[in-house]
Amino acid sequence: MKIAKDTVVSVAYKLSDAQGNLIEESDEPMVYLHGGYDGTFPKIEEVLDGQEPGFETQIQLEPQDAFGEYDPELVKIEPRNRFPEPLEVGMQFEGTPEEGDEDLDTLIYTVTDVAEDKVVLDGNHPLAGMALRFALTVKEVREATDDEIEHEHAHGADGLEVVDEDEEEDDGDEGASKPTLH
Repeated sequence: MKIAKDTVVSVAYKLSDAQGNLIEESDEPMVYLHGGYDGTFPKIEEVLDGQEPGFETQIQLEPQDAFGEYDPELVKIEPRNRFPEPLEVGMQFEGTPEEGDEDLDTLIYTVTDVAEDKVVLDGNHPLAGMALRFALTVKEVREATDDEIEHEHAHGADGLEVVDEDEEEDDGDEGASKPTLH
C-alpha cells in the first residue's frame, strides 16, 4: 500500500544534527496519520507521500521546518523560592511566556541553571535553532480507521505525533503520545 492521505504510517528513524552526530535513534517506529494532521513535520510528509514499505531516504530539515529558530525571549530568570526541592538542571515545568497571561499557549520550560536565589528557564525546544537530519525507513502503511481520521491522529502511536491534550482526554485513547522528541 502506498502512503496517501488518511493512511497510518510507521517509520523507523535516526535523527542527527547537521554534522552527523546522532541525537536519537528510534527503538520503536514513529507512527502517524498521514495527510496534514500535524503528526510529523510537513517536509517529512512531503518526502514520504506516495512511497511504500521498505522505502528509505535521508532528509535535512532547517530550523524553520523543524523546531523553529532559537528565541532568546523564551529564556526567563525566576526567583528560586518559586520552585520545589530538589531542583536540578534538566527538570521541566509548564508555564506561559508572560506571567498571568492565560490566553497564551503554555510552553515546557527546561531548567538550564540553578543559582542560590535564581533559576534560569528556557522555553525553547531543546532542538530549536538546529538543522536536523532524518534517516527514514517506512515500515508499515495501513488505512486509517474512521475513528483515527475523526480524532486526527493514529491511535496508540509513539514518536513525533502531535496530540491536543483536551482531545486526548476526550477520546479515551490512553496510548497516544505527547509531542516529544527525546
